[in-house]
Amino acid sequence: MNRSRLTHLEQLEAESIYILRETASQFEKPALLFSGGKDSITLVHLALKAFRPGKFPFPLVHIDTGHNFQEALDFRDELANKIGEKLIVRYVQDSIDQGKAVEEKGKFPSRNGIQTVTLLDTIAEFKFDACIGGARRDEEKARAKERVFSVRDEFGQWDPKLQRPELWNIYNGKISPGENVRVFPISNWTELDVWEYIRKENIALPSLYFSHTRKIIYRENLLFPVSEFITIDANDRVEDKVVRFRTVGDMTCTAAVDSQADNIDDIILEIQATRTTERGSRLDDKRSEAAMEDRKRGGYF
Repeated sequence: MNRSRLTHLEQLEAESIYILRETASQFEKPALLFSGGKDSITLVHLALKAFRPGKFPFPLVHIDTGHNFQEALDFRDELANKIGEKLIVRYVQDSIDQGKAVEEKGKFPSRNGIQTVTLLDTIAEFKFDACIGGARRDEEKARAKERVFSVRDEFGQWDPKLQRPELWNIYNGKISPGENVRVFPISNWTELDVWEYIRKENIALPSLYFSHTRKIIYRENLLFPVSEFITIDANDRVEDKVVRFRTVGDMTCTAAVDSQADNIDDIILEIQATRTTERGSRLDDKRSEAAMEDRKRGGYF
């Protein structure tokens, strides 16, 4: 097909499918990390295009922190069942119970950091040599440094200074024993690209991405969902508010946005007008200037 005749979204789709097929051909035991969020749902859709009518050459894997949105978990299970692909779930709570990870204390305890322990244990358990994820370069400056094939050492750690060139879409998946590669097929997509592709392909999403009424609590001028995982005291202001979520992580660190956008067209218009990134609503990224990079250096996805 003449590349010049492809639309922008078709070019991105073709690149992502190529990366997925390269991953399947270069690695013995890849896995696709699937959380039930919009980016990993888009990855599953791309994988269906890449490998159907055959089965996926990898399982779906989710590291469940125990603080996830129930809507995302329900959607995760429903989609895996619908497409008939294997879903492996491992739990951060098990790592805590085994004494391998220590849970944070405080009002908004996050498990984002310690899920790395569970992820690395899962990689070792199944001997995965590549993990496919939905990270994108536009999300956060540390993610902008990543290659499409991003090598981790035998301890699961990432060194941004030791990355391989990726010229002319040539990806090098050769690794030494114990090393692991994180693969990012939609690295070159933007949040707007993802939503326009979801509209074009009519991809279903969890309801929390669309405006709905939810109990929220204010913190640092952000709107956090009320849940059993946070501590509410007498000084907190709890309100019923119409909100939606641009990104999905732990309920303790993922803020909602004040929004009336209850359909994809309105969401796209909203994203086109905004001047903040979707990760701007993640409390865990605000802990320091290098919060994401520090987590990634330790093995975080």
